[in-house]
Amino acid sequence: MNIPINLASQPFRRDRAMLMSSVAVSLLLIVTLAGLISLVLLDRSQLADVRGDLSRLNSEIRRVNSEQARLDAILRRPENTEVLEQSLLLNELIYRKAISWTKILEDLGKTLPYSVQVQNIRPFVNRDNKVTLDMQVGAQTQGAIIEFLKNLESSNLFDSASAPSGQAPTQTEPLFRSRVLVNYAQKL
Repeated sequence: MNIPINLASQPFRRDRAMLMSSVAVSLLLIVTLAGLISLVLLDRSQLADVRGDLSRLNSEIRRVNSEQARLDAILRRPENTEVLEQSLLLNELIYRKAISWTKILEDLGKTLPYSVQVQNIRPFVNRDNKVTLDMQVGAQTQGAIIEFLKNLESSNLFDSASAPSGQAPTQTEPLFRSRVLVNYAQKL
């Protein structure tokens, strides 16, 4: 058995720094693992709370939908159909009555050029509960009607002005006529 004693052939190695840095990195990795595990557990608990809220809201939606279906069934009964139709008619009449002619004409007067005549005006309430004006206007020149459309577009009281149809002057009607549709910002 040969025991090497000669230190010159195998010098002393410095492994302590390497071991200490390995231990430090291992401890850092263990702390990071513990942090990640705590984040996963926290996320699970929050997810459980969200799932509970979601199931509670879904049951509330189902309850409201069943209540709505029950009420719709009551409204569809023959004895209630007449009352429903009457209430719809009254609501439509109230919307029509809520349109102020004075306010419409005052606001149109601010945008109407002197050379344009409003020949016909019909306000109605569209699906979005906004007032839309359906007008028939006439003018000596086509440019006056275009100026009127520009004035409507630049006004903050009107928007989405369009002229879907127009007619040239005839012997019986000496004016350029145009149909103008515009949304009006009157509150109902």
